Amino acid sequence: MQPRTIATLDHLQQVSWFSRVGAKDGSHVANVTSWPEAVEQCSSFDWEDLRLEALNRYRTCIAERSMARLRLWNDTLPEIQKITRPLAERKTATIARDYALPEIFEIQVRGDITLLCMESEYADVCPPGFFTSLGPWYLNGHFPCGWWGMFPAGKLVVY
Repeated sequence: MQPRTIATLDHLQQVSWFSRVGAKDGSHVANVTSWPEAVEQCSSFDWEDLRLEALNRYRTCIAERSMARLRLWNDTLPEIQKITRPLAERKTATIARDYALPEIFEIQVRGDITLLCMESEYADVCPPGFFTSLGPWYLNGHFPCGWWGMFPAGKLVVY
């Protein structure tokens, strides 16, 4: 695992996720004001399509620059998931229980953190992108959960 990925994971482990949900942090994002709204956003087909498109674009960049590295993706991903899955489960367990959040919440968080780490692993091939841009929101206690408008115009939705 790349040192930058280890550092990212260490940082993610040290902070309190979801501690500032509902607090507004800037006008460059769209804010939702409740867990039901956040869950509605994170479970939308549009959000899932955007996340898949971001992943596909990132993998395409890697393929264009280093097929040898792309071939390692399927070996690297399970190694990252060994850490990100339990991390996401720990960080989401209390809030999911306290607010009776559906499984999609933990699935989306786990995916975001896993792909943030994959972008970190491949940062020497392609600059980190979409999932890395979600990281600061988790670090600052929020939940990035959707997109309003047509990407890349529009705004990230944050709770």
